[in-house]
Amino acid sequence: MPNSQYFVTTDINQYLEYIQQVRNLSINTVKSYSRDLAKLSSYFKSINISSYDEVDESICSGWVGSLYQNDNNPRTIHRHLSAAKGFFKFLKKNGVIRSSAFELISAPKASSHLPEVLSPEDVEQLLNFRPENSIEIRDLALIELMYSSGLRVSEVASINLADFEEEMAFLRVIGKGSKVRLAPIGRYAIRAINNWIEERKKFSEIDTPALFINLKGGRLTVRSIQLRLEKISIKQGLPRVNPHMLRHSFATHMLESSGDLRTIQELLGHSSLSTTQIYTKLDYQHLAKIYDKSHPRAKNA
Repeated sequence: MPNSQYFVTTDINQYLEYIQQVRNLSINTVKSYSRDLAKLSSYFKSINISSYDEVDESICSGWVGSLYQNDNNPRTIHRHLSAAKGFFKFLKKNGVIRSSAFELISAPKASSHLPEVLSPEDVEQLLNFRPENSIEIRDLALIELMYSSGLRVSEVASINLADFEEEMAFLRVIGKGSKVRLAPIGRYAIRAINNWIEERKKFSEIDTPALFINLKGGRLTVRSIQLRLEKISIKQGLPRVNPHMLRHSFATHMLESSGDLRTIQELLGHSSLSTTQIYTKLDYQHLAKIYDKSHPRAKNA
């Protein structure tokens, strides 16, 4: 590696292209890794490292220590280290280096902080409001869907009209890493979505496939969904509720009712499950049966 460069930009760009196109990691993950590797490159420059071969375990450990000194939390340090490990593994695989000094470096254990869980009564209070306008009809559909199916807010924002299959009572969802899954929808959510679809027709010159749109006809953003949920929760006399609280409440209430952790893992679309496993190994009849029996607002409840 030339002395005038530190972690050659082309190497980093090739790695980022690899994790996006081959490993199919999400855009947000790729952007985070890009920032992390830029910081790693700056660190090595600051200690006069001019070649990959100069990077040994003591230097890697010193870098992790510098992350601690800069008050990064364990979860952030874990992501930095994951980016570095992946990058050096990529370099080794492509013959740029013979071995990776990061292989034996361990990340700090991330805290397992969980968001606050709403009680079923709180959820009922949140959803027990009468929409007074088009926006609130949309908001009710949003909230019903997030709690009904345990969706991430980013997944809700990306839903298109074509993804909603009322007769099947399933929704096609594109999750992290562009992984596709089918999420069951309860009868309350189906009714709220249908009401919104009818209201949506009143908007003129709609030129978007998005299910949830703003007043101008554009796709509703993640931030807008967060703000609307906060506003509705306050209106209903509750503390500020965020989308992940609804997702976590969905999982908690399902687990309390069914005790079937495996099914809940499938419903949440956790990253440990691949698209292939979803379509070849899941019994959707079994999944739907447990959902209908256990979820407080399921279609057969």
